[in-house]
Parts: sequence; C-alpha cells; structure tokens
Amino acid sequence: MSRIGRRTLLKAAASAGLAPALVTPALVTPALAAGWPSQPVRLVCPFAAGGPTDVAARIVAEGLTPALSQRVIVENRTGAGVVVGTEAVAKARDGHTFLYTTIAHAVLRPLFRNLSFDPDADFVPVALIGVIPMLLQVNDDLPARSLPELIALFRTHPGEFNYGSSGAGGAVHLATELFLRQAGGLRVNHIPYRGAAPAMPDLLNGSLAMFLNVASDGIVSVQRGNTRGLAISGTHRIPQLPDVPTFAEGGLPDYEAYTWHMILAPAGTPPEVVQAVSAGVNRTIAGGQAKQRLEEQAMELRPAGTPATAAAWLRAETAKWAEVIRAAGLQPQ
Repeated sequence: MSRIGRRTLLKAAASAGLAPALVTPALVTPALAAGWPSQPVRLVCPFAAGGPTDVAARIVAEGLTPALSQRVIVENRTGAGVVVGTEAVAKARDGHTFLYTTIAHAVLRPLFRNLSFDPDADFVPVALIGVIPMLLQVNDDLPARSLPELIALFRTHPGEFNYGSSGAGGAVHLATELFLRQAGGLRVNHIPYRGAAPAMPDLLNGSLAMFLNVASDGIVSVQRGNTRGLAISGTHRIPQLPDVPTFAEGGLPDYEAYTWHMILAPAGTPPEVVQAVSAGVNRTIAGGQAKQRLEEQAMELRPAGTPATAAAWLRAETAKWAEVIRAAGLQPQ
C-alpha cells in the first residue's frame, strides 16, 4: 500500500471510529514479536564497505549477535547518497531489517526531491549509538596557530581561501557552513570532493586552507604533524589529541557539531522489538571490546540511551541542519 493510500485509509478509519491498529499493516504479528528474533537480523548500512561507518556497524553487529541470540548481518546498500539503502529498509516488512545510519538521515528531506519514503514517518528511532566530533585541520604553513587567528585571517582576506568537504550537503560541509556563520559570516570558498581522502593532498599542498574533518578520519594526520589541529567541535577535548582545544575554548561557545551513528527500524515495528534491539545495543557498547574499538574511532558512546532519547536527538538534529542548509542556500537534488 502506498503512503498516500495508507494515510487516506487512516483518515477514513478515524471518521468511522476505527482504531488505527485495524488499518495499519503490522510488520510482525504479536505472536512473532514474542518469539523475536526468529531469523538472522539484517543491519543495512547505506555506506560503502570498509568505510568508517561500515566498520562501526560491524563492531555493533558483532556485539549484538550474542545479545539478540541470532546472527546480526551487516548488508551494504549504497547508491544516491544513502537513499537506496534507506529506501530498502523503509519498505522492509520482515520484522528483522534495520537501518544503521548517520547524520545523513537528518538531511534527507531538505536535500532530496521526490523521495519514495518519508524519513520521519516511515522510521522509528531505536538507539543512538554515539557521536563523533569534528576536527578542524589546517595546512601546516597557514599563518594561523589558533582558532581566533584563523577567524581573523579569513575576516581580513574574504574569499581568498578555500575549504574542502567530503561532498556537498554532507556532515563536513554543513559543519563548516555552521562554523563560518557563527564566526561572523566568513567568506571562504567551498571545494567539494568525493570523500575525505581525495581532499587531503590538497590540504597538504596548500590548495585548501582548512578541512573540518570527522575526528576519526583526521586524528592520525594531526598526530603525525602533517596537518595542524586547531579545534574540536564537541563539548570537551578528545584523548587522542589532548592539546587541541574545543571551539568553545577558541571563542565560539555556541558551536557544536557532530556526525553520529543511529539504528532505525521501519515504522510499525512492535515496541517490544524496538526495546529488545535498544537494550542489546546498550549492552554491546557499555563495555568490553566493542566499547574500546568504537572509542578508538573518537566516538562518544551513549550506552544509557532509549528509543525516546534517540528520537529526541534525531528531531533536534533534523531541525538544526535544515536551518543550516537553508542559510547556505543549498538546493535539493
């Protein structure tokens, strides 16, 4: 049944005094929910195999397998950004398919036209696994040794410097636009790349002045002295780079930006199933090898979260980045 048809039917049922449960197709029956999981669980990752999101998804899946007493399998479904994999989960009706996604989910509506699914109505947040701050890296020859000096440099030379991103509309791009706006509307030219790795040579050779990278991707470069880290976008410094101050310490107290990892379920998934996966995630990331491996990627874990706190986080992030997209003048594809 299409989403339009389902909503029409719901309205008709409401006018007739029928309960929504009588007309909303359930993913699984109550009997199946009681015996869930009855088969391997699929965790669809709409990112390429071997990338940082895929690596984290496999760490979580490995820990979830004993927690759920069924094998949890990561399936990479890429295409059109994250649209192809997300659409596959939105339409899944087997009760055992979930989405492992990131901040990319929060910006689907303002960045894509004619989606076949509703990023909000067609999904139920299950668990916020953790957040990863952004690391402001600059070319080592840039005459700015701190965040205030970088802001002053950009302010006195508007439009003369370039910054890179891992793609228009991605976490790096949006976090940088938020920084430039909060720093007083700085004018720095945006150069999008197909991922973070292709941008690094241009940051090293000086074609790019800065790259506001996902911290897990930029730590090694700063540790080796190839680039200079000026600020971290979280509320506190990270253990891997204890000498890199936060944006707040650098004079921007309201600046905070992360990419994050979350598990979503198709709408209609029974609450018992959602709670089971949420509890399994909490057990997985609360301690042991999974916790250590994820924290090595600079992820700040959320082992005490609930589906409700995940939903609240997703709503806040969706609203926050929609405003950044609007202010930056980005148009949907």
